[in-house]
Amino acid sequence: MLCSISGEAPQHPVASSKSGIVFEKRLIEAYITENHKDPVNGEDLEISDLIDLKSSRIVVPRPPTLTSIPSLLSTFQNEWDALALETFNIRQQLQQTRQELATALYQNDAAIRVITRLTKERDEARDALSKVSIGAGIASNGDAMQVDSQGLSEELSLKVDEAQQKLSQSRRKRPVPKGWTTTETIEKFGEGVIPSEVLYPGATALAVNEAGESIIIGGSDGTAGVYSVPEKKVIQSMKVGGAVTDVVWYGNSAVVSSSSGAVKVFGAEEKSFSSHAGSATALALHPCGDILATVGVDKSFVFYDLVSGTAVTQVYTDSELTSAAFHPDGHLFAAGGADGQIKLFHVKSGESAANFDLGGPVQDITFSENGIWFAAVANGSNSVVVFDLRKEGDAARAKVLEIGGQVDAIGWDYSGQYLAAAGPGGLTISQYTKSSKSWSDVISLAVPSTAVEWGPQAKSLFTVNSDGILTILR
Repeated sequence: MLCSISGEAPQHPVASSKSGIVFEKRLIEAYITENHKDPVNGEDLEISDLIDLKSSRIVVPRPPTLTSIPSLLSTFQNEWDALALETFNIRQQLQQTRQELATALYQNDAAIRVITRLTKERDEARDALSKVSIGAGIASNGDAMQVDSQGLSEELSLKVDEAQQKLSQSRRKRPVPKGWTTTETIEKFGEGVIPSEVLYPGATALAVNEAGESIIIGGSDGTAGVYSVPEKKVIQSMKVGGAVTDVVWYGNSAVVSSSSGAVKVFGAEEKSFSSHAGSATALALHPCGDILATVGVDKSFVFYDLVSGTAVTQVYTDSELTSAAFHPDGHLFAAGGADGQIKLFHVKSGESAANFDLGGPVQDITFSENGIWFAAVANGSNSVVVFDLRKEGDAARAKVLEIGGQVDAIGWDYSGQYLAAAGPGGLTISQYTKSSKSWSDVISLAVPSTAVEWGPQAKSLFTVNSDGILTILR
């Protein structure tokens, strides 16, 4: 008889009343205590159901291999060899486990460092975005300001349409205005150079009113002023809180932008805006006269309703914006970027209309009154590129004017004939002759300039240099 659990001869044999199978008593009792079932057929079984079996005492004989000393030594040797092999395998597995653990710990540490860095960058980005949002939504005068990119209101859109219809119709086959300047007049500019005293050091912007008698100039010290040409002195001084970046006339009011991001209108009722999170780099006034545009280093441009004194829309682009100009019909807005792209947008909707590649950070933009050309210059460039709005890609480059020196500012006269290019080395005026469809240089003067503006009927030219000296060419 053999135990069904151990397979050995039982010392205290018992039989299950359920299955009739023989078991070692201590083993079956332990199994029943835990499971209360017969291990063979799975029927319920209790200790009381076991039947003791009587048998003579069985003496297990010794294996025949362990009856001599040599056989015992051989058995011990085999067991020792097996133990040594097992120990070796365990050590090998331990070493491999240690290496895997070290690699896992290293990867875990690297992952934690990456997660920490990305979390920090995410938090910094969120913080910067929150500052941009705050800056774009708060006016400096404390009034709540709704800023979005949903386009202009119906009232302003109507003004844009009216201006476009009126100006585009009058532009067709428009002759040169009577009494307009001639090439002979411009060639004499060098004889009538009238410099002023030092006004605003670090000046990079000026604006001339329609009569050519009042000029806005701003300096790097956060001060701007209105200079009277007949009186030859500053008649109005204005504090803007940062280096002046650009100026324009709004009727008889001066509009000034600054490196602090503030845009201020100085008139009978002073107005102030602070829509840009960073420097407001350039200004442009819509031909209708009531819409002001600003661009900034925060990659956005903003349109303002100057009548109500509110910002009406803000559109974000993919690069810092450095210059701005409205198409002479008023239906397009051009913004030059630090990425070398000149981006054109529909004024009413703020949607992208076209892109032109200048090849370097855009320094200045100006539209020709013919409505199909605009000129642009890159930062530090010695040439002015004339683009054709009717074309795309490289074909849009209608002309590249080599000036022979660095150009910082450009200005097209109202007739579309003369293009002035000014820089630290001097001033050059080029002429486009429509009959021959050719360009030629009219005059070059050693008048260092950071900004340039044409006077009434283009019979005078106003420039300012980095020393803050205003120069009038007549």
